[in-house]
Amino acid sequence: MTHQAKGTFEVKRSAEPALDMGEGVEAGHFRFDKTFDGPLTATSVVHMMAAMTDTPGSGAYVAIERLRGTLDGRSGTCLFAHLGVMEKGTPSLQLAVVPDSGSDGFEGLRGRMAIDIVDGQHFYTLDYAWE
Repeated sequence: MTHQAKGTFEVKRSAEPALDMGEGVEAGHFRFDKTFDGPLTATSVVHMMAAMTDTPGSGAYVAIERLRGTLDGRSGTCLFAHLGVMEKGTPSLQLAVVPDSGSDGFEGLRGRMAIDIVDGQHFYTLDYAWE
């Protein structure tokens, strides 16, 4: 059975040293510390690598997020994988629980998360199931 959790989260971003992609090209590296409120009460650390193209508004990012929290009365940790693509200003985002990454009470967690930013406020929608 699939469940849905909706809430808000706060983000603190810090720049890390750029990553060498060869031939003088660098990718940005950022760390995000997040705090989730709502049905998912959690904190997480995200490391993101991002690169833009020469075409304005086109680029991509990949990230791994480690989350520790409580959901449905269960406490544990899991990993999320991010893939964000921007094509000439049109964004798409895939954000999913890494299979078999749940520990403790999060064992068997599966799901996908959507992120919306409205007037500077961050919102999440987590569609999830327990195996």
